[in-house]
Amino acid sequence: MAAPAHDLLRLATAGSVDDGKSTLIGRLLVDTKQLFDDQLEALGRGELAHVTDGLRAEREQGITIDVAYRFFATPRRSFIIAYTPGHVRYTRNMVTGASTADLAVVLIDARKGLLEQSRRHAHISALLGIRHVVAVVNKMDLVDWDEDAFGAIEAQWRRDSEVLGIPDSPAIPLSALEGDNVVSRSRRMPWWHGPTLLGHLETVEVARDRNYEDLRFPVQRVIRDGDFRGYAGQVAGGILRPGAEVVVLPDGARTRIERLETYDGPVEAAFPPMAVTVVLADDVDAGRGGVIVGAHDAPVAARSIDATVCWMGEQPLRPGSRYLLKHTTRRVRAGVERVEARVDVTTFDQRDTDELTLNDVGEVTLSLTSPVYADAYERNRATGAFILIDERTHDTVGGGLVRATRAGGADPAPRSRDVVWHPSHLDRDARWSATGNRGATVWLTGLPASGKSTIATALERELVRQGRMAYVLDGDNIRHGLSGDLGFDEASREENIRRVGQVARLFADSGVVALVSLVSPLAEARRAARELHEVAGLPFIEVFIDTPVHECARRDPKGLYARARAGRLRNLTGDGMRYEPPERPELIIRTTEEDVDGAVARLLEWLP
Repeated sequence: MAAPAHDLLRLATAGSVDDGKSTLIGRLLVDTKQLFDDQLEALGRGELAHVTDGLRAEREQGITIDVAYRFFATPRRSFIIAYTPGHVRYTRNMVTGASTADLAVVLIDARKGLLEQSRRHAHISALLGIRHVVAVVNKMDLVDWDEDAFGAIEAQWRRDSEVLGIPDSPAIPLSALEGDNVVSRSRRMPWWHGPTLLGHLETVEVARDRNYEDLRFPVQRVIRDGDFRGYAGQVAGGILRPGAEVVVLPDGARTRIERLETYDGPVEAAFPPMAVTVVLADDVDAGRGGVIVGAHDAPVAARSIDATVCWMGEQPLRPGSRYLLKHTTRRVRAGVERVEARVDVTTFDQRDTDELTLNDVGEVTLSLTSPVYADAYERNRATGAFILIDERTHDTVGGGLVRATRAGGADPAPRSRDVVWHPSHLDRDARWSATGNRGATVWLTGLPASGKSTIATALERELVRQGRMAYVLDGDNIRHGLSGDLGFDEASREENIRRVGQVARLFADSGVVALVSLVSPLAEARRAARELHEVAGLPFIEVFIDTPVHECARRDPKGLYARARAGRLRNLTGDGMRYEPPERPELIIRTTEEDVDGAVARLLEWLP
């Protein structure tokens, strides 16, 4: 089926060094008349390669080391070409260029056949879910236009494509330098009856590769103008229509689409990869990082991800490492739980390993401090991909493809291999009804000596007096056992909060009111604890014990501030270690203005 007129095809070129990628793109641009006359006059016959070079260093060295993007159009289609370097050192650039491509063009030198780097790029294209990969057998003029030379390469290419599972993988013989079979059909290869490269690019159908079933709309930004409120972004899956019932995550609010706005005006439907502004029937609490999904096809709130990772960092990826994970418009912290295997790009076999080094591709399990709403990459390339960022350098160090996801409430991470979550066969409502208890978590956060434990124990005493099950999870007590192996650096504090959040969720599920008294200085970690409860359908009440640091230091029952200021204690929150106050807690208690009894009375009003 021919491609619809004027649609857009994104393609990436790849291959080994000196296979002729630059020359091929130069030929495409020249022969489709995309260059101005002065540009053509400046190019000699052998200088087509420089059309794509954008860096001075590239021109001086005669190589291309960055990803160059070029746009061109024909009467039948528009194209964006991501030209990626061939050297193994810059495999990461190939991943970047191909990550959004609908089609990959892998160049092969007719004299050399399939080299390791060409096969690596074909493998990465398959891993990235590109269903259309064209083998361009270039420099046919240097093998005297020999059909047998092409046939041998084509046979090997088809065998590799079958192993990689690439459904559409034609091979086309051409000469980029001479122009044969690039835009115009070659008279010097009469044995070739297939299309030219441009002919194939103009007619290949890629629309069916997108997911039109599962509605996914990551919110990029909120547009406010008077009474107008819209949510802008790019459709990642499904079809949006006015009147459709949707759910806004992570809040979980249900509403309907009122209308869809675009730059050209309102539309009756929006589908991938359209940019659109969604206007909802109700005011909802959503912002960048949220996602609008179908009412009946919501993704898992994933707290653990099994992924294939293309590693681009100079330092190895190892278990225990921590990174920032960016998924669609959402950013969360991620820890490497396991590195299970590395893929041999020459044999396509998997080999056991405990680390990935530069340009490795391997299987990894990640645990997340907050959930992401991801799909398997094979189902949706937009919501099944992510990148890993080094928080210290802000460098992108890895590209990931989601293979499987698990919800935090169903399969807590980190976990041991072959351990399966066993849900209770006793319904929660039946348990709570029989015991007369209703569970919840009250999370008291604030500076050391702010009064958290005093208020928590007073609330515990009053709840038990009323006949309710309650228990204080005090930060110091947790450090005596559950978190006795952790230090007080930021990563250890984050892990401590994760553990306490998991325990509190279990307590709340059983019908106990878990009273967490924990400094918990990191907003993202507290948010993860909240979302853990929300996913499980359990009440979570965040309470900010707002006591000024000078008052905390004056009380100082444990002598922490005095020791810190004498240089005998490091990493004390509020004195050398940052504290991120809650932005929207359910309750703020100012202990300099309110006594303990008043605080307990207000807390009781919040409990179910």
